[in-house]
Amino acid sequence: MLIPARMSEAEEQRWVRVMLDKLAAQESKRVLGDAELTERAERLSEQYFGGRARPTSVRWVTNQNTRWGSCTPSEGSIRLSHRLQGMPEYVVDYVLVHELAHLLVPGHGPGFWRLLEAYPRTERARGYLEGVVAADRLPHVPAARRE
Repeated sequence: MLIPARMSEAEEQRWVRVMLDKLAAQESKRVLGDAELTERAERLSEQYFGGRARPTSVRWVTNQNTRWGSCTPSEGSIRLSHRLQGMPEYVVDYVLVHELAHLLVPGHGPGFWRLLEAYPRTERARGYLEGVVAADRLPHVPAARRE
């Protein structure tokens, strides 16, 4: 979160609380359960792959901290990192489409990337996720030391 330098520490703390409350409210509205996630994957498969990608399970997991999603094509299972919860829908959809494509093409070869061309927000979603990774790598300076 960027905060204007002219804010006092008290204003900054108030602003951070207000923004965190807003983000929490937005996130609570956006978090899908596993059943809704499965339905969403089925809709995306139909829309972008003619229903050919048929996952047997789609669920959130908390043990993926370096990947956004994973897929086991032989089982038809898709797992999405809980870190995606609260991100924009188009980003979650991109990760779902990416993993659905793996049900059709296991690797990351040219055929796989051709499948992803069907999703119109691929580049935007990839850029968003790259930005999240870059932001996580930035040093986090406490507010008192920023001045």
